[in-house]
Amino acid sequence: MSDALSITASSVDPGLLTLPWSTPLGEWPSNHIVFLPKGISRHLVRFANLSGRVVAIKETTEAMARREYDMLGNLARLDVPCVERVAVIAGRTDAAGNALPAALVTAHLKFSLPYRALFTQVLRPDTATRLVDALALLLVRLHNVGFFWGDVSLSNTLFRRDAGAFAAYLVDAETGELHESGLTPGQRAHDLDVARTNIAGEIMDLEAGGRLEGGVDAIAIADGIVSAYHSLWAALTDEETFRADEAWRLTQRVQRLNDLGFDIGEMSIQTTADGTKVSIQPKVVDAGHHQRRLLRLTGLDVEENQARRLLNDLDEFRVRVSRLGDDEEMAAHEWLTRVFEPVVKAIPWDLRAKLEPAEVFHQLLEHRWYLSQAKGKSVPLAEALSSYIDNVLRHRRDEATLMGPPTETVSLPIITSPTSVIDDDEDDDIDWRDLV
Repeated sequence: MSDALSITASSVDPGLLTLPWSTPLGEWPSNHIVFLPKGISRHLVRFANLSGRVVAIKETTEAMARREYDMLGNLARLDVPCVERVAVIAGRTDAAGNALPAALVTAHLKFSLPYRALFTQVLRPDTATRLVDALALLLVRLHNVGFFWGDVSLSNTLFRRDAGAFAAYLVDAETGELHESGLTPGQRAHDLDVARTNIAGEIMDLEAGGRLEGGVDAIAIADGIVSAYHSLWAALTDEETFRADEAWRLTQRVQRLNDLGFDIGEMSIQTTADGTKVSIQPKVVDAGHHQRRLLRLTGLDVEENQARRLLNDLDEFRVRVSRLGDDEEMAAHEWLTRVFEPVVKAIPWDLRAKLEPAEVFHQLLEHRWYLSQAKGKSVPLAEALSSYIDNVLRHRRDEATLMGPPTETVSLPIITSPTSVIDDDEDDDIDWRDLV
């Protein structure tokens, strides 16, 4: 190892010193490499073991590595969904003293998948639409804090399941710029145009590879990010005018933002000259309304849709256990210890890498509802849990770290029989492909 090796990190992991930095990344021995699915990148990216966890290593120039390292730190401080920075490795040389590229090290996001891994088997176009919706929300959050991405694409994003939908995380901040004064409409429009172009190309590539069902309109799917983005942005920033006696509309606006996962930190209210109308415009908005409430009540840190679903179950539990009255904190503690934790502990050890606990609980609630519909009566949670483990969870692929063969491709089992517990007559829209 070169004496000139430089490691920049907020907290240096001693394991970084044991990695073969004097060897080009493409030639690293297999004992250091973890084979995970990854997106398309202009740089060489590989996954490696580091002190019992998985990290992503990208070879690039020192200037670009340091810039992206700083940018990821800024985005993390702004609470934007992005990968966690670990270190910048500079001053690399090989055994002959020849310079090697610098490396950016980031933490692998558990239970996340690149979009191509979600299409390793042929899935329905609805999946592509959900991915685009997740990316639109991520782009709104980024623009809301003044971040211009410059290279918006599915390839630069990781996706985690979020109660039947997807949550998107920024992976590549190499081209990004952070503007404290906010973005101009032109900058936002440019990012949106880049997103539309890249997504159309990526969907067409999937279609050409036979990974999408026939009849998929790549342009229509890509156009979806434009409409989804404008709807979200309007909900956050549009001014709204109403009469002074229509204060309920103010509450309705706040609720609509909460349903999108945002809080209002400040709101500007101006009364018009005739005193009959009030104009409102949200000034400061933050994502994660349901996440923060669930975290405050239970300590569970989950995705936004998962938090909403868990809170719904918590609130229903609170109503059923009337002795808890209005004590929200007591109800949350009892729900956590009597409902959520027993479910998590009941999952067999060999199945716990399938999905993260919050997603398991969400899917269990869905499964219980389907069972109850089929039987025409309420099914106990314990009975639904046994059925879910045997008929659904056991047939899923692992998503904690989805391993593949040395070719760095991933083979997924082909399910040839339906795993749904519903009769075909009950719901013709249920498709086994929604379970993978």
